[in-house]
Amino acid sequence: MTTHNPRPLGGRLVSWPVMLLAPFGVICALLIVRRLFAGIASVSALNGGYPWGLWIAFDLLVGTGLACGGWALAWTVYVFNRGEYHPLVRPALLASLFGYSLGGLSITIDVGRYWNLPYFFMPSHFNTSSVLFETAVCMTIYIGVMALEFAPALLERFGWRVPLRRLNKIMFLLIALGALLPMMHQSSMGSLMIAAGAKVHPLWQSYEMLPLFSLLTAFIMGFSMVVFEGSLVRAGMRGRGADETPLFYRLTHIIRVFLLLFILLRFAELIWRHKTGYLWHLDRFALSFWAEVALMALPLVIFSLRSCRRDARLLFIGALCMIFGSAFWRMNYSLLAFNPGGGYHYFPTASEILITLGFLAIEVCAYILLIRLLPVLSAPQRHSTQTEVEHEPTHHH
Repeated sequence: MTTHNPRPLGGRLVSWPVMLLAPFGVICALLIVRRLFAGIASVSALNGGYPWGLWIAFDLLVGTGLACGGWALAWTVYVFNRGEYHPLVRPALLASLFGYSLGGLSITIDVGRYWNLPYFFMPSHFNTSSVLFETAVCMTIYIGVMALEFAPALLERFGWRVPLRRLNKIMFLLIALGALLPMMHQSSMGSLMIAAGAKVHPLWQSYEMLPLFSLLTAFIMGFSMVVFEGSLVRAGMRGRGADETPLFYRLTHIIRVFLLLFILLRFAELIWRHKTGYLWHLDRFALSFWAEVALMALPLVIFSLRSCRRDARLLFIGALCMIFGSAFWRMNYSLLAFNPGGGYHYFPTASEILITLGFLAIEVCAYILLIRLLPVLSAPQRHSTQTEVEHEPTHHH
């Protein structure tokens, strides 16, 4: 009989991916220190026309979208009662915790007068009419919720198992908050650019649909990252863990619904607002739009192939297309298709790019270390004989 219980992966902590990526994390930390003491102009090219750039468009908007795997699976497992996906929840939750935490850090270093940040926590200074306030509040609470949801893995590592009845009383509230909060701030991230009006190109500006599009891409990115990260981890484990390819394939049935909905609503909005003429302009905006649509439509073809059921490579390619398509849409509506006028221009400096790469490196390194140390990944555990137990390979933590 085979069951799936999370357990530490084990193995060397200082592996070649960690050694390769760790220097980027160190450079990132040094540049952040420089920014804090020498000012934001010492590391970025932000200006009066572009008050936010790569750190917000990519690190926050794209980063938190990619960190929605735990939220998307929470809806699937706990709201729609699809318990077969439960083995995927804990790895997705860990990735979400890192993604949102680093997204919050990117906000901190992007704020010009960061020493005023404590005012955010003072009720007398709340600006409740601001979309940014609602986004910041929801993100702050959600990071705390995810930390509490992941706490059982940490407690299990130290041998303390909380009684299931007591745990369920707490988790019910945490899961409910975890399902609600991202819906609020992910849709608000779309609302942010409504205020920009005509400064955002008409192919992306939509006063009615931007919040919904932002929410749909959050679901798409969340599910795609579950498949993407799962495929990479399983490839790295080289057959030592449970084969979750069938789970990933079944997950594509849900993903296809969101992909179709996003593409159909995208074209419907353009037709309704008489903006289809922009699609035939041979400029970078039209090309960007068709690139987005192609990247979103290709997984629909891939996931419909019969060979996709057992071929993890096809699932990986499909997930990669969704990641790039959704990330490209978010980069476009927030930065690439934004024109403030007044002769302002923006291109990220080397320091901005290195900080962004450093965030990614820190997240990957921390993820690798924690799956080796904590019970995160599901592994098949058979009821074996004494002989089998004696010959079982030892994992070094």
